[in-house]
Formats: sequence, structure tokens, C-alpha cells
Amino acid sequence: MNDTTLKGQVALVTGASRGIGRATALALAARGAHVVLTARTQGALEEADDAIRAIGGSATLLPLDLIREADQMDAIGPSLVERFGRLDILVHAAGHLARLTPAAHIVPKDWSDSLAVNATAAWRLIRTCDPPLRAAPAGRALFLTDGQADQAYWGLYGAAKAAAAHLVGCWAAEVARTPLRVALLDPGPVNTKLRSFAFPGEDPASIRQPDSVGEAIASLVAGGDIAQGATIRI
Repeated sequence: MNDTTLKGQVALVTGASRGIGRATALALAARGAHVVLTARTQGALEEADDAIRAIGGSATLLPLDLIREADQMDAIGPSLVERFGRLDILVHAAGHLARLTPAAHIVPKDWSDSLAVNATAAWRLIRTCDPPLRAAPAGRALFLTDGQADQAYWGLYGAAKAAAAHLVGCWAAEVARTPLRVALLDPGPVNTKLRSFAFPGEDPASIRQPDSVGEAIASLVAGGDIAQGATIRI
């Protein structure tokens, strides 16, 4: 690890056990940030932690099910301040894709699970992370979105992402006169588990890989060139 542009900073990354979240956590750690990893699966988090330590980085693991343990999210911000004294970066990369069905066939459980991860988690993260991010010298918050969700059979996922996007946009406007920069980030098609579930016949080598997206996110965060309230496509 030779890039220390984020040395001394603390980053919280959701969905950090695989895909874009894991790649982002690794890229942030490579730049010197201490990364707080949250995801459902303890074993996968430990593997991500091993990868971070292998490059000389440091991480804290926070196993958390955003559907079944949502209330625990409210303590994240205060806990990070108590332990580290700060929070500089938030990347909400966790996502949930329920079955793709006609709008009239969406079932209540799929609805509640999708909203929990894709929208409600964004709200809870904003609530708990707003104070330390505002207090940071140059706080940054990025929320992954998906511009491809506006099509037939994607109503549930698209509705959840649209709800989160609206909320994030309002928050960005509310903190516009502070040092905190808030934006949406649309990486386009990426070889992730969520993508393979939606497009099982797609050649994963034909689309972008998570590592390149993680590097792009870390570079964006480190550079500080984030347009307030924008949807950034990388």
C-alpha cells in the first residue's frame, strides 16, 4: 500500500462482503482509510478483512442484516464517533433484487425486503451518519443507484431505488452549505451477484468488473470532486 491520500480517515461501506462494496472497501483501504465493513455474512466479511490486511490496510467488521436487524443501524454513527472520533466517508453499496415480476404480481415480502435494503437503509444511514459526516473536514457520502431499473418487470427494484434517490437528493440540498458532499453513483452494468441474478445468460466477462468500479469510487472520494446532489456515472 503506497497511496495514503485518505490516511487517518474513517470510511463506512455497506454491502462490503462482495461485489462493488468489497472492491470499494479494498480501494479505500489501499489509500489509507480505516474501513468499517458491514454486510450480512460474517465469513465473507472476514475474507474481505483478510484481503485488506494483506495490502497493509485496516478494517473493522460490523456484521449486520439490513432487513432483520435494521434498528441496529441507528447506533452506527454514535458508535463510530465513540470508537474513532470521526466518520469521513459513507458508501452505501448494499443492494437487494427480489424476483422480477409484473407490478401486479409483487408480493408483500419481496416489497418489504427490497424497500428495507434499497430505501429504508439509506434513510437510516442518513439519520445516523449525518452528524459525524457534517463534522468531518470534508465529509463525502455516495449512494449506489441503477439507471437501468426503469423498465418492465423492474418496478419493485426501481421504486425502491427511486425512493432512495429522492431522499438522497433532498439531503444533498439540505447540506449544500456545509463541507459535506452527497451524491448518487450509477456504475452501469457490473459483474455482481445481483447482476447475474437478473441476467443469468449474460457473459460476465463482457461487462465491467467490480475492482474497476471500486477504484473509480475511491479515486472520486479521494479527489473530492463530487458534484453536490448529482448522479455520477463512472
